[in-house]
Amino acid sequence: MAIPENRNASSFFFILMDLPGLENAHCWTAIPICSIYVLSVLGNITIMYIVKSVPSLHTPMYLFLSMLSMADLGLSASTLPSMVAVFLLGQRKIGASTCFVQLFFIHTFSVIESAVLLAMAFDRCVAIQEPLRYATILTTKRIRAIGLTVVTRGVVLHLPLPVLLGRLQFQPVSALSHSYCVHPDVLRLSRSSTLVNSGLGLFVMLSTLGMDAVLILLSYVLILKTVLSIASNADRLKAFNTCISHICAVLLFYTPLVSLSMIHRFGTKKLPAQVYMILSYMHFLMPPMLNPIVYSIKTKEIRVRILRILHPKKL
Repeated sequence: MAIPENRNASSFFFILMDLPGLENAHCWTAIPICSIYVLSVLGNITIMYIVKSVPSLHTPMYLFLSMLSMADLGLSASTLPSMVAVFLLGQRKIGASTCFVQLFFIHTFSVIESAVLLAMAFDRCVAIQEPLRYATILTTKRIRAIGLTVVTRGVVLHLPLPVLLGRLQFQPVSALSHSYCVHPDVLRLSRSSTLVNSGLGLFVMLSTLGMDAVLILLSYVLILKTVLSIASNADRLKAFNTCISHICAVLLFYTPLVSLSMIHRFGTKKLPAQVYMILSYMHFLMPPMLNPIVYSIKTKEIRVRILRILHPKKL
C-alpha cells in the first residue's frame, strides 16, 4: 500500500532520536544535558556582563568575545527546546514546521559563530602585525559594522532553507538521526528530488564555514610569520599567547564540524549511531559551554573579574 504524500508542512512529523541504548534512562541522561545548558547560559551571560560593565574592556578583542558569547547563547537556545522535549519530557515527535524553524536558527547561529571566530582572528592579526594602528583600524564603528554584517549574512543565506524544505515530500512520520533538526539530516528523508536543496546547502556551507576556515588559517599564517620575525623569544611567546584562547575556540568549533561533514558525505552507514551523535553533540553543545571556561582561564582580565564576583570581599 502506497504511503500518501504530504501536501503541506502540517501534515507530517519527524521523530527525534534518543541516545541509542539509553532510551529508558532519561533520568540519568537528562542530568549531563541540563548541566551543559546551565553552564553554557551562566558562562556566556557572565562574559557578556563583565565586558559590558567594565569600561576598560570596551576594546575590539573583548567586544568580539562578547559577540561570541551571544552566538553561543543563540546556538544553545536553538537546540534547547527539542533536547528538553526528548530528555526531560520524553516527547520525540516534532512537527515539520517547528523542525524547519529550528534548523534555520541552528544553522544561522552556527554560521554567525564561525564568522565571529573569523573576526577574532582578524583582530589578533591586526593587533600583532599593526600594534600602533590597532585602535585606529578596529574602531567601535567598524566593529558594529562587522557585527551587523555577520548577522545579516547568517540570516539571509539561511532564509531559503525552510522555504525550500516545505516544498519537498516526506513520509507522514520520518525518523531523524539527532535530538534536534539539522538540514542534511532532514534532507535525506525526502521522497522527492533534493537537487536544489542540496546545491543551496553546499553553497551556503562552502561560502560561510568553508571560507571562514580558510581565512582563519590564512590569518594565522600571517600571525605566525610576524611572530617568528620578532627577535626576542619572550616577546614571541607573549604575542602568541594572546592567540591561545582563540585557537582553542576555533578547534572546539571546527574539529567536530569537519568530522561530522565527512561522515555525512562519506561514512554515515559505516559507523555506529553513537559516534555520529557524539560528534553532533560536541559541535553544537560543547563550544557554548567550553568557550567561557577557556577564556576565563586564559584571559587575566576576565578571570580577575569573575573572581571578584565570586569573592567580592577577598579582592
